[in-house]
Amino acid sequence: MHIGNMVAMLAAWLDARSRGQRMVLRIEDIDTPRVLPDADRWIMDDLTWLGMDWDGEPVYQSQRLDLYEQAMKLIPCGSPAAGASPDSGTASHTPFNTPLIPPSGTTGTGWQYPCFCSRADIRAASAPQEGDGFQIYPGTCHTLAVNEPQVSARRVDQHQRHSWRLAMPSPGTPANTVTFIDRVFGVQTYDLAHSIGDSIIRRSDGLFSYQFVVTVDDLAMGVDSIVRGRDLLRSTALQSWIRITLLANGFAANGLAAVSAVSVTSATAATPAHPEYAHIPLIENAAGRRLAKRERSLDMGALRKRGVTAEQVTGYCAYLLGLAATPEPRTPASLLNDFSWEPLQRNHADRILDTASPQCPDWLAHAVV
Repeated sequence: MHIGNMVAMLAAWLDARSRGQRMVLRIEDIDTPRVLPDADRWIMDDLTWLGMDWDGEPVYQSQRLDLYEQAMKLIPCGSPAAGASPDSGTASHTPFNTPLIPPSGTTGTGWQYPCFCSRADIRAASAPQEGDGFQIYPGTCHTLAVNEPQVSARRVDQHQRHSWRLAMPSPGTPANTVTFIDRVFGVQTYDLAHSIGDSIIRRSDGLFSYQFVVTVDDLAMGVDSIVRGRDLLRSTALQSWIRITLLANGFAANGLAAVSAVSVTSATAATPAHPEYAHIPLIENAAGRRLAKRERSLDMGALRKRGVTAEQVTGYCAYLLGLAATPEPRTPASLLNDFSWEPLQRNHADRILDTASPQCPDWLAHAVV
């Protein structure tokens, strides 16, 4: 974990603990081919070193595949009247014999359909998008599922490689607009069809998508407060639609997640069905690029080997969050009484790790160099 990760973690920890809420730890290892051995142990070790605790045992996404499978089966294929369930999307497809019957008119919930497009197909048909990782799907297989459902179903039966996408609401319908109030950036409104587009919930290799599983997890774990980087603002709109779709199709009612039983006690009206969000400015290097795993010198392990203390790291993270005027050493517990989102509400600018700044500590300047 690097400085950017720790800034977000400190903000989440302070937000929860300052209000007497519990803090849960989720190991997001759903993309198993990319998981590094012992990464979970490093994460927990770093958090413990910094003085940030959590409640209960860590939850591993890789151990919850049955939950994701059941949740996905709740989402209608075509219209709810079709009564069909998708196959696994892996190389060993189960024949999909029930014809797709896409919904007609306005619908208040999502439906899923098989997508046979390759990445190259999508890139060729898509317009350039913002730099937050989103690429709006042009709707090729959505059109196929609507206009030629038998063809779409037959291609699945023939074991043609495919992913599964969640359809967005029709443009111009009330459900197509998602609005949420972010505690840092204020009111956010997204046109799902235009700004998000039909999104993959299960990849063609059988792995569930990150956006899908984190939404299932948030509901199942009773998460009612979410803190993360501002580059995920648009992801929040997508996850809101996934949440709406799951709840409308009986996610909690089917006993897949006893949301009320594990709901976090909150002083606000936030619930797992309607969580509150705080998206924070990104932490960038001197070149203006968001910190990433490639910044090995700013990894907690590398800093610890240099003799940097946990208090030094926490103090600098607090400074970046606007909770301290200077990056003096501090502990997370020492920041609890004065925690507020107000400094970030006043200043939305991304933070730059500038070694030329007089506020840059020596240990950080040496690490960056």
